[in-house]
Parts: sequence; structure tokens; C-alpha cells
Amino acid sequence: MLKIKRRLNIFIDESGDFGFTKGSSELYGISFTIHESDNSIKEDLEYLNNRLKKANYDGMIHLADLVARRGDYVHFNLEQRKNIFWSIFHFSRKVPVKIHTIIVDKRYKNNKTQLNKELATSINNFFNSINNYMNEFEKIVIYYDNGQESLGAIIDTLLINKNNIEHRINFNHKEKRLFQVSDMLTFVDKIIYKHNHNMKMTRAETYFFSVKDILGIIRQLKNKRL
Repeated sequence: MLKIKRRLNIFIDESGDFGFTKGSSELYGISFTIHESDNSIKEDLEYLNNRLKKANYDGMIHLADLVARRGDYVHFNLEQRKNIFWSIFHFSRKVPVKIHTIIVDKRYKNNKTQLNKELATSINNFFNSINNYMNEFEKIVIYYDNGQESLGAIIDTLLINKNNIEHRINFNHKEKRLFQVSDMLTFVDKIIYKHNHNMKMTRAETYFFSVKDILGIIRQLKNKRL
């Protein structure tokens, strides 16, 4: 009987920028969605796609645009956009994955060099914390599109000594719903950080998320986190 190789999929997305000029982001976030390939997500995908169908949307979910009502969502009202959000949120809660987010508060950094160092240290600490777990798998596939080359370089450098890593840059963002979970996490975890640190939210964020929503998100994702 042919042995099936165990594979670990890690979907990575980021939110924020490396700038330190007026108009640059105050927070930089990176989220990891970790899925063991032998854990089927077929039923969870059906659940998500059925919910999205009811919301009259079947495209890629990009939360920053969804909340700000721009791009694909410019013609969607608040109720429709919230239905799309809660669809991907409850999918992330139900699907057999583990999640982790790193938030760097750029208000306490002075330049890109300091930000790079903080990101490298935090990502390295995370990879070290799950190193034994990663070693259980014959292959690890990193899904990160190198949307920000600086982050892509950090990730590749930190994993250079592992010979079972494949970094996939080109993949179907719409099809890979777990990548969209990471996109969602970068956004909601920045919202949670703002809530916990009394930071001012944008008008769109305040309009979209109530305090009750934020507290519910914190509670419902707690058992998913690494």
C-alpha cells in the first residue's frame, strides 16, 4: 500500500505597510492559518459557499475592502457586507485549523530597519514554538504571495534550513479560502489590538464592528490560537 505523505499547509497574509511617513499604518499584522492536509475541509467549504451564495457573493473575501465598502463591495449595503464577514468568520471558527497573529505597534518603532528586526524576531519565535510540530510532516507548503517582498524575504530566510519547505507564491486567491482566513485575521486582530490598547478606530471600523462583536470574536477564536 502506497504511503500517503503528511503535508502541512501554512497560509500567510499581512496587513499594514513598512512606511513611517504621514498616512502610513500604525499597526503591522501577520496572520498564519495552519492546516493539516489530511484533515478534510470539504464540508466546511460547502458551508461557507452556501452562506456566501445567500449573500449573493462568490468572490475572494478581502476584509479591508469589505469593511471600507470599496472595490468589489462598493454596491453592497452594511447588512450584505456583514453577512459576508460572518460567513468567513464562522468558517474559520468551524474549520480544522490553528491560527496565530503577530501585531507590531509601529508607534514604538522609528524606521523600517527596526520594524524588520521586530518582525523577524517575532516570526522566528513563532516558528521555533511550533518546530517540533512542523517536524512531524514530510512536507510543508507555505502559501504567501509575496505581496510585500520584505516580508517574503524574512519568511524564506527563517526557513532556509528546512529542506521540506515549498513556498508557493502563485496560487488562486479566490479558491484558497484558508488564505482568506489569514486575510480576515490580520484585520480583526488589529481591531482587537486597538480595542485592547484604547487606540482610535477608523469611522468604517466603528460603523462595522460593535464592542459586542469584538468581544464575541475574541471569545470564539480563543481555542483556535497557537
